[in-house]
Amino acid sequence: MNPVTTASFVLLAAQLIALAVQSHNPTTIALVASSLLMFGCSLASAVHLLGVKPALRFVAIALPIGWFAEQMGASHGWFFGEYDYTTVLGPQLGDVPVVIPLMWFSLAYTGYVIANLIVWRAPVDGSSKWSDAVLLSFLAAMVITAFDLGADPYFVFKLKAWVMVVKDGWWFGETIQGFFGWMLIAFVIVFLFRLTIRGTTPAPWSRVTRRHVLVPIALYTGFMVFQMAVSEPMELRTIAFFAMGMPILCALAGWRHWQLEGHRQESQS
Repeated sequence: MNPVTTASFVLLAAQLIALAVQSHNPTTIALVASSLLMFGCSLASAVHLLGVKPALRFVAIALPIGWFAEQMGASHGWFFGEYDYTTVLGPQLGDVPVVIPLMWFSLAYTGYVIANLIVWRAPVDGSSKWSDAVLLSFLAAMVITAFDLGADPYFVFKLKAWVMVVKDGWWFGETIQGFFGWMLIAFVIVFLFRLTIRGTTPAPWSRVTRRHVLVPIALYTGFMVFQMAVSEPMELRTIAFFAMGMPILCALAGWRHWQLEGHRQESQS
């Protein structure tokens, strides 16, 4: 990764953690630190799988769109319904905690890789077909929104990271509108990124890229395990297992096939 980019991220991370520490809230410190770690791991993985420039383009697409969607939601009730962020998630840019756009990138990248593994049995593709871009982006959005099925009620009612104006929605107190918003924003981010890499040649298989493919799968698995352990009400723990477990298993099967194919090509060269 470019040294300037790395230094910028390190300085940003240090500043956010320092501001979080000032709150004297262990939960805020842990959430900020874990969000930064998740972003750093996702970016490092993306650089190895996509290349530096495509990875940074992904970031450049996800961060402003993620921030804009959340800002419009917090200030005007667009996309997700009406809500207000509390101080639990740390320092804010406008009405949105800084870590939220970083999480949008991590989730979008995770959904992108998992969708590719499910359909193509490869983590990255360069298909030039519009139909593939739409289909794969929609699948990625579904994978991302499956994470939100258990995350939203937990963040609202347990962590109190934000306060919903409507508190008696159909989904354990959450409104269904929020999931339409998640699908839309996730689709837009992944679809716009896929448009930037249409027709490009995917990075070749190597033992290094093999390990980095597991990063988004591991992150998504960690989300599932976390929700199964702490989500409330209890029904969400079962929902998390099936809603997130199926794409994880399908992605692992695709990763295994990609790995075996890479070993075969390596032995023939």
